[in-house]
This record gives sequence, structure tokens and C-alpha cells, in this order.
Amino acid sequence: MADIVSMAEAVAELVRDGDTVALEGFTHLIPMAAGREIIRQGRRDLTLVRMTPDLVYDQLIGAGCASKLVFSWGGNPGVGSLHRFRDAVEHGWPAPLALEEHSHAGMANRYVAGAAGLPFAVLRGYAGTDLATVTSTIKQITCPFTGEHLAAVPALNPDVTVIHAQRADRAGNVQLWGLVGVQKEAVLAARRTLVTVEEIVDELTPMPDAMVLPSWVVTAVAEVPGGAHPSYAQGYSERDNEFYAAWDAIARHRDSFQRWVREVVFA
Repeated sequence: MADIVSMAEAVAELVRDGDTVALEGFTHLIPMAAGREIIRQGRRDLTLVRMTPDLVYDQLIGAGCASKLVFSWGGNPGVGSLHRFRDAVEHGWPAPLALEEHSHAGMANRYVAGAAGLPFAVLRGYAGTDLATVTSTIKQITCPFTGEHLAAVPALNPDVTVIHAQRADRAGNVQLWGLVGVQKEAVLAARRTLVTVEEIVDELTPMPDAMVLPSWVVTAVAEVPGGAHPSYAQGYSERDNEFYAAWDAIARHRDSFQRWVREVVFA
């Protein structure tokens, strides 16, 4: 059964310096509050994994938490670049950032392989691209049955996966619905998992198309209302589009970003 704890306790117990950490969520249910807690606790040398790194990883990179990023797309959705991500890559500030780039399909299949306990995934991908020339974790293999040339990518097994969801019950069973990405696969692939939720309830009410993660795959649950802001949690909150636009100015310069960290993250 998953432990019901505070977010600060969960991060202190589960996220360690040098870990490979996945904070997953696609447009919706992004674990933003947990990312800020990792910053507050001063974690360092993290390998950050995410299919679509956006603001939460811009913040972690800018705060000096990361040494490597494994990803398939990065940006401020609908706005533009991630300036702290870009500064780390181009100028090594506040620390150099190594990159491992994949396609969306490659990342998703890596999680699936990790969740299934397989060493690698096979897909019809990367053909006609030069990603394999810069990403050592993309290999070509030949199908032993048909002779077809395919791409192989290693399984992803994060030390810690963090997601946000709508509800959990007091036994630690987690319920999420709406626009979801690879949260289930990222949780199943991880060694340890933290789920922040909008609320903890006595009983989970059935919802159309809802996904339930049983308590035995979850290490810890923390009740964090609004924990996805500025992304949204269907049924609980709406996307804060103004914040995404405002982030461009906040993150564009080191001084304004550091001021935001002091005044918001550590307030």
C-alpha cells in the first residue's frame, strides 16, 4: 500500500542526488508543484526524463538541479523557447546540460519496454533522420524473421517517476482521467513513484475513461491541490495561459529567473 505523506516528505525520501527522474504529464496533469519542491530541497546532478519538457523542466534546469536531459521535444507550448534550458545548453549556466534526444515514439516505446521489464524496444522509427548520429541510444537492428531494418532503443527505468492526478483513496489507489500521456507506463517502469493529487477521498468514484493505478505500483501519495498549475487538472482547474505567456519574460534573463525562484519557490 502506498504511503500517504506530505509532498516535502515524499521528495525528501524518494528523490536523491544523481537520480534519473521522470516528471510526466502531457499538457494536462503536469506535476509542477513537485518540481518546485525538488528545487527547494536542492537536489543536484539529476538526469531529467520527459517526453515534452516544458516549464517544470525549465525551472529545474535553471535552478541547477539537472546535469542531463532525456527528451523528445522541448519548449514553452504556444509561446516559444525555454530560455533556462537554452542558456544551460549554449552557455553552461548554471551548469552544463548533456542532451539525449529521441522521437516521441522512441520515448514512449522506451517507457513501455521499461514497464514490461524488457531490455529494449523495437519500432519503425528514425528512418530518414540523423538522430542516430548524435544519440548513442538509437541502434539499427535487423528483424530475424523478415530481414526488415528497424530501430532499437533501450528501456527507460527511472529511479523516480512523479506524476499528478485528480484523486487517490486512502489506500493509495490513484485515479486520473482526461488528456493523459505516458503516466501509467512511466510509473510502471520506475523503481520509486510519487503521485501528487488534487484530493484524497474515502472511495474513488467511477469516471468515464478513467485510469486507476493500484496502490501496489505507487510508493507515495501526497495531497497537493493545484499541484499541476499552470497546467490543468480536468474537473478541478483550468490551464493558466497567462502564466505560460508571462514565463517567457521571467525566464528570459538570469536575474529575473533568480528573482522568481526567491519570491515564488522559496517564499
